This record gives sequence, structure tokens and C-alpha cells, in this order.
Amino acid sequence: MKSVVITGVSTGIGRGATRVLTQKGFHVFGSVRKEADAEALKAEFGDKVTPLIFDVCDEAAIRKAADQVRAALKGETLAGLVNNAGIAVSGPLLELDVEEMRRQMEINVTGPFLVTQAFAPLLGADPSLKGEPGRIVNISSAAGVRAMPFLGPYSASKFAIEGYSEALRREMMLFGIDVVIIGPGPVKTAIWDKAEEIDITPYGNSPYLPILQKFQKMFIGQGRSGLSAEKLGELIHEALTTPKPKTRYAAVKGRFVEKLVTALLPRRALDKLIAKQLGLTPAAKS
Repeated sequence: MKSVVITGVSTGIGRGATRVLTQKGFHVFGSVRKEADAEALKAEFGDKVTPLIFDVCDEAAIRKAADQVRAALKGETLAGLVNNAGIAVSGPLLELDVEEMRRQMEINVTGPFLVTQAFAPLLGADPSLKGEPGRIVNISSAAGVRAMPFLGPYSASKFAIEGYSEALRREMMLFGIDVVIIGPGPVKTAIWDKAEEIDITPYGNSPYLPILQKFQKMFIGQGRSGLSAEKLGELIHEALTTPKPKTRYAAVKGRFVEKLVTALLPRRALDKLIAKQLGLTPAAKS
């Protein structure tokens, strides 16, 4: 039985990927932060899943989890590492609390860096292990190639993951370990119920307030009609198992013509389109 480590499996894409991969015969070592989430994993998946309790910013806990997985593999290589855990911080960049920006980058960028360093030996960087080299799948986002207003912190973190993954892929060629990026658009998960509760009152005196309110409704609507977490799980399975994977998989729901136009539209033209849609145009001076 092949084994894979997936971070952030309590909900969302991580949980969907766990369902798909266990159904296809993988054993999943899934990271969660709370004991209650670990118990929920055991209840749903039984011995097909081994919970790992760590925060992706806690280096000592990550190293301990890697030792746990090494012991369980008994000298065999790990088939895959899926860096999925992350958060999305939103807000106007000029008014965002600096600690929120730091939190965003720490979890979404430093987190995968720490996890990859800890688990890469088990994927085949350690030559003493038996078996084929594994693969690393980094979950980026459509926001990692095209940034939207008010999602600047999240986009910055995902642009960073794109660059990190490209450099990592070339470095890991030494060990035969491939690195694949998956860049989904909105995914239909419970996160959108939480997004509706995001407090924007700190921006009560901001010129951005009415635009933020409009953006929040639009963003939540897109999320609730997005791809299923299991659909992303299928794509993760493909990235881990297909003989010749792409370097990057985009998973964006929508009509082909709309996606093509958006991709090919010059940046300034796209700026104007977004500004018109949200009302990000300067007020006329009296």
C-alpha cells in the first residue's frame, strides 16, 4: 500500500483528497491541529488514515510527525507529500494590520517550506530508503497567477508558492522527486459560510467600505458555486500517479471563452474591467 502525507485534512480540499486517495488504496497520514479533528478522522476512515497532530508553523512538531511517519514506513519511501494547509487573509493592503500579513505568509509560505524540509528525506532524498521516489504536490491557487483586489495577502502567498515550487522542482531533480503545482479557483467548502461572517467593521471609515461589501458578496457567491473538494482530490490523485504529470494543473470552473479572454486580456484592460465591476474608480473632483 502506498502512503501519502496531506496537510490540513480537517476540512476542505484536504478532507476531499483524503476521501479520494483512501478510496483508491492509499494510506493517508493527515495533519490536523486538534485532537478532536484527529478523532473525527479515525471515526470516518478507520485504519486507512493516521492522524498527525501539528501546526505547519511548529517546526518541532513537524519533525516529530516526520519521525512518526518514518517509523510507520519501516524503511520504505513515502509516495507523496501534499502541501495543502493554508489560510486566506483579506482586506485592503493600505489598511491591513501588519500582523495579519505576517500570519498569512508564515502559514502559507513558511509552513510548506518547513513541512517539505521535514518530509523530503522520506520521499527519497534519504538514499537509505527502499522504493521509488515520491512526489510533492503544492496547492497554490488561481490567485497565484492573477491577483484580485482585497485578496492581496493571499495572492502574495500563492505567488510565492508558485516560485518556491518551480525552484524546488529543479532542485529535487537530483533525487528523482517531482514537484507539481495545483492551482484551483473557488472550491465549494464550508469556508464560505465562515467568510460570510468576516467582520469588515474595522474598515467602517475606509473609502473602500462599500466596495468591500460588494466584493464580499461576489466572492462568497463564486465560492459556493465552485468545484467540489473531491474534484480537487481526483486531480491530486492524478498529479501523484500519472506517469508524466504536468508541472502545473489549473482547476478553474467556468466557461472556456470567459477563461480564455481573462487569460489573454492585457493587464491594463483587466484592471479596468475589475475596477468597473467593483466600483474601484476615482470619485470625480468638484
